[in-house]
Amino acid sequence: MARFDNPEDIKVIVATDCGSTTTKAILIEYHNGEYRLMHRGEAPTTVEAPFEDVTMGVLNAVGELEELSGRTLLGKDNRFISPSNGDTGTDVYISTSSAGGGLQMMVAGVVRSMTAESAERAALGAGAIVMDVIASNDKRLPHQQIERIRHLRPDMILLSGGIDGGTRTHVVEIAELVSAADPRPRLGSSYKLPIIYAGNVDARKNVEETLSDKVDLRMVDNLRPILERENLAPAREEIHELFMEHVMAQAPGYKKLMSWTDAPIMPTPGAVGLIIKTIADQYNIEAVGVDIGGATTDVFSVFRPDGSTGEFNRTVSANLGMSYSVSNVFAEATLPMVMRWVPFIMDERDLRNRVKNKMIRPTTIPQSLEELVFEQAIAKEALRLAFVQHKSFATVLKGVQQQRTIADAFEQSASGQTIVNMMSLDMLIGSGGVLSHAPRRQQAALMLIDGFMPEGITRLAVDSIFMMPQLGVLTEVQAKAATEVFEKDCLIHLGCCVAPSGTAKKPGTVMKYRIDLPTGTVSGTLNHLEMKLFPLGLDENGLPLKAKAVLEPERSYDLGAGKGNTVNCELHGGVVGIILDGRERPFNLSTLTEKERVNNLKNWMNELNIYSGIDKL
Repeated sequence: MARFDNPEDIKVIVATDCGSTTTKAILIEYHNGEYRLMHRGEAPTTVEAPFEDVTMGVLNAVGELEELSGRTLLGKDNRFISPSNGDTGTDVYISTSSAGGGLQMMVAGVVRSMTAESAERAALGAGAIVMDVIASNDKRLPHQQIERIRHLRPDMILLSGGIDGGTRTHVVEIAELVSAADPRPRLGSSYKLPIIYAGNVDARKNVEETLSDKVDLRMVDNLRPILERENLAPAREEIHELFMEHVMAQAPGYKKLMSWTDAPIMPTPGAVGLIIKTIADQYNIEAVGVDIGGATTDVFSVFRPDGSTGEFNRTVSANLGMSYSVSNVFAEATLPMVMRWVPFIMDERDLRNRVKNKMIRPTTIPQSLEELVFEQAIAKEALRLAFVQHKSFATVLKGVQQQRTIADAFEQSASGQTIVNMMSLDMLIGSGGVLSHAPRRQQAALMLIDGFMPEGITRLAVDSIFMMPQLGVLTEVQAKAATEVFEKDCLIHLGCCVAPSGTAKKPGTVMKYRIDLPTGTVSGTLNHLEMKLFPLGLDENGLPLKAKAVLEPERSYDLGAGKGNTVNCELHGGVVGIILDGRERPFNLSTLTEKERVNNLKNWMNELNIYSGIDKL
């Protein structure tokens, strides 16, 4: 087993991520005073028939690591040799998992926009997919709510409601509703469904009387002990414990895998969130991360409103993905919104057929430039829609009385405004096949810019080979190793985007710039609807080069220092470079004619070197 008393003793680390289709293994070693990724292996996940044992996929992936590294990791009994000694063994073995569909939960609370939302935030932050939210005021009749609980069969339910010392009636009514549904777990019929109660402490006895005979009831501290404060950590920790104890234990081979690992197995999305939060806290920056998959798009963010220690939020857009749920993206975004990114005319019937073909053949990749442009246009809309959902969820606490000005009184939902501030965002990190495996890194950069529309000065990066889950769980064991490998081997720095925010009555100059590049100084003006690219790469260690810049936005535009105020700053480079974006914020193409839209798109794509031969289409 790992020697956690002294993390400096950990020199060799093996980490796996058991995904729904692929199990990925990485080998990290300590060399020349730093931790680096040495090798990576992968194999099909074996949680389903005919094998029905997740450890077989793990052994196959680790076997590939052994072949590539020449290091013997497994003994004759197929268990990890520990601790390491020369070219044998590992000091630590850790794993994450989303095999078997990951962690699926329901949450229930009294008021949808207050305690139920806090419960949803706790579940999402722990790495769960929230199947539904039951609340006293969700406009469904009790029999409809009961039927819904019975039908969904979640892995566990998180029940919340009321502040400590407040009324008990409403939260007990929710508990009675769950009791009447007599819910059954998704995996395994031999155990009771786990339910976590994180509500008014005064109602614990009543909730226990109502539920304890039918479910496995756990009590933790209240999510909202007082109206002005959220306390999510105890509920999240209990979710992780129950995930290990119940959900993982029911999946084929997981008991064996759990006996091998030196730290609890973590749900993959929860681990990704952990590495994003660790990096944001370590460098004291604001960060947004996105993982766009085949079925879902996860968005993670750390923002620091009012200079706080960092508010972490995660959302799962379960119907926004690039294969299984690509039709949902197309339907939700609408055809005109997807087509605004495509610089040529496509037949609508042909488009819809292509979308459906991708849904029924999810592993196919684009075979022509047209298909690639179209797929990346859909990705931009999936990212945009997922981020819209995230912003609506990452809000200040609802139900808390705030001082408001006259102007605020006329705004809708002033008590629940988003904490997402694109102007203060420091870094935007992309992950998932369509971003990590884009044929050109410039394409990944433009998808991130068009999907998220960053404002001010924002660094861009992508996860090279989707290592973030393993590094997330590694932060619990050896945080130094996780952050060093994340910086040097996981992240591919793309560069930065400089995007003045604001609109002018008459299109003209947006910004004047002067940038001191290693190759010489460049200066000039950035005009309305113009994009420019200046190469600024990486140093010999793979870290971004920096360039001093003087940026002078026109009086209608803001780069973070107020409208019209000059910004003196350092710009970070990357494999793409520095992108100047003069397309205004909020971004709007609706005023352009079809010909103007197509010409602008082609100009941007040519300037950023996005595709070869785009003018011929």
